[in-house]
Amino acid sequence: MQEEFLHYIWKYKKFQLFNLTTSSNQNLEILSVGLHNLNSGPDFFNAKLKIDNQLWAGNVEIHINSSDWYLHNHEKDKNYDNVILHVVWNDNTEIFRKDNSIIPTLELKKFVLPQTLKNYNSLLLQNKQWINCEKDIADIDNFTINNWLDRLYLERLERKSKELILLQKKSKNNWEEVLFKMLSKNFGLKLNGDSFLSIAESFDFSTLRKQQINLQNLESLFFGQANLLNKEIEDSYYIKLNETYNFLKHKYKLNNQAVLPIQFFRLRPLNFPTIRLSQLATLYNKNQNLFSRIINANSVKVFYKIFNVKASNYWDTHYNFGKESKKSEKKLSKSFIDLLLINSIVPLIFTYYKSLGKSEDEKIVTLMQDLKSEKNNIVNKFQELKINCKTALESQALIELKTNYCSKNKCLQCAIGSALLNRNM
Repeated sequence: MQEEFLHYIWKYKKFQLFNLTTSSNQNLEILSVGLHNLNSGPDFFNAKLKIDNQLWAGNVEIHINSSDWYLHNHEKDKNYDNVILHVVWNDNTEIFRKDNSIIPTLELKKFVLPQTLKNYNSLLLQNKQWINCEKDIADIDNFTINNWLDRLYLERLERKSKELILLQKKSKNNWEEVLFKMLSKNFGLKLNGDSFLSIAESFDFSTLRKQQINLQNLESLFFGQANLLNKEIEDSYYIKLNETYNFLKHKYKLNNQAVLPIQFFRLRPLNFPTIRLSQLATLYNKNQNLFSRIINANSVKVFYKIFNVKASNYWDTHYNFGKESKKSEKKLSKSFIDLLLINSIVPLIFTYYKSLGKSEDEKIVTLMQDLKSEKNNIVNKFQELKINCKTALESQALIELKTNYCSKNKCLQCAIGSALLNRNM
């Protein structure tokens, strides 16, 4: 038995509401369960009850055992002076206020329907599985699942926006700078994301602005700050970049000591940092006002045009400095652009309009529904459980469901878990 289950039972009135009595046989009528408090203090504020026809307004505290009141030292905490009802599963001792008057107690186990308890035990007290409801989730109707996934995706955006808001404050409301840092992180993918972000944060964004018109200068800036120009390599392009970087380093007093190491190990050649940094440089060389173009874009097709860039010509025949390879253009693939849209662009659009007190949820939902589902272990496993996933909105929502609900056993806060608890009621 979890206390969270009792919170759920009380909040949603999942118990017999007629002929209720307290442990001392007082008639109890619930007019309002109160406001659920997720912070410190009593569990529910401003409840309204009638006890033996006497109207009470105040707070409700919930425990597994009534003796937990003393275990948690509530008798010494003034925040609990206004508790008008103690809701417990087992009433194993009387609870008193400071003035020695008894706090009325409702022992829930006498009034909870057996089917509710059976559903709870079936959902949360089974042997370890990938998710608690994996045997039953396919039985949930599509309407419930689809509405829940829409809400989960917006929850995920809200959470991601917190990182962007911090970047916004650090940049003093310069959204072009915020975009650059977010794109840098995502160009680095999972392995080099933090390293690429540290590169973007290692110089003032105004430096990029001043060098943006010259692709070679941008590459020099990025490669130099990434510590990729500190070797003796007999390669004419490498030597040019090195010379340019030394000039920029002196001119702008650049420092890259805080930049995190770049990794090449276990990366496909197309994801090498050299290729991704050059593509990022090209993107900014071609787009002087990238943020404005992104905010004004209204379809996935427009975004594909914006991100239709390739690494500079040198990288047509290289993956590393000084080592020639078979000639091939290193363009941003459609799948990579999709990842940028999912992880950088859409969260940025959401956060930008949120900062203005506006909502572009319809535009964001349309964009995410126009992008195909991601392919990863979480999405694949849900599909094995008969949960369809065709769009990026759905795949992002399923990632949110698994990581922030299923893996944390938050079934009682989940629409799917709630539906399963209410089966056969």
